Amino acid sequence: MVDQNALKAVIEQVLSEMNLGSAFQGGAAERIMENSSTNPDGMTTETVVDEGFAPDVSAVDLRKQYLVENPRNGEAYMDLKQHSPARLGIGRAGARYKTLPLLEFRAAHSAAQDAVFSGIDIEFIEKMKLFIVRTMCKDKDEYLTRPDLGRKLSPEAVKEIKEKCRMNPTVEVYVSDGLSSAAVTENIADLLPAVMQGLQSFGIDVGTPFFVEYGRVGVEDEVTELLNSTVTCVLIGERPGLITAGSMSAYITYKGTVGMPEARRTVISNIHGDGTPPVEAGAHIAEVIKIMLEKKASGTDLKL
Repeated sequence: MVDQNALKAVIEQVLSEMNLGSAFQGGAAERIMENSSTNPDGMTTETVVDEGFAPDVSAVDLRKQYLVENPRNGEAYMDLKQHSPARLGIGRAGARYKTLPLLEFRAAHSAAQDAVFSGIDIEFIEKMKLFIVRTMCKDKDEYLTRPDLGRKLSPEAVKEIKEKCRMNPTVEVYVSDGLSSAAVTENIADLLPAVMQGLQSFGIDVGTPFFVEYGRVGVEDEVTELLNSTVTCVLIGERPGLITAGSMSAYITYKGTVGMPEARRTVISNIHGDGTPPVEAGAHIAEVIKIMLEKKASGTDLKL
């Protein structure tokens, strides 16, 4: 039999830890409990929360969350937290996590899984006026289990790129989902135009952008050889973490070739709302490409 008073206390504690205002908390525990159904044994089987009273744990700003009880120097610790989104000062219940940090951790893990396994929003890509091609991977499962196939364009993709892209551009920029389709949806609407406008402002010739589904970084080398571009830049979703599932990177090569060492790539990473903002990153990418063309080098050979 569930102790209703104990259940109410747990709910109130979680709401309190989420830094909600007292007006919002008032009666919330009772509303949640009233909407909980119980089986004949008295065990809670399902909880239906009224709209407006179920805060999104994934929306909590970790920099502002400090759950250590009776801290020795809480003010200094809070100042430290402003410099990192890491899960610091989350407190504990005995030897265990508190309820709220555990829920936040699981929510972040779920978001990371969704970003990896979900497909790209085709309508969004079409609105960006990018045509879509695929690698040799036929679906997401094969993409995750056969990285080698994600580095090769399908015969249909090769044909379409030849038909729709301008050959011999100074710079070719394209987009790929990589390991996070969410990163593309969250960032590319600002990032791609910023890169293109930055290059054009430098008077640099830019080719036709497009989208590669199920793409790994290495496919850019085939794109380089296919279009004979001097510099190739892929804007790609990165492996999601527990801080963000929407981070992108730009991998850029000067006269890349299939099978070349990874040390010849220049990488600009951590592009997302809580990292380097997409617009700022786009301007920086354009500037790096300009330097790359001037120095005729990329990767470890390029001294920025």
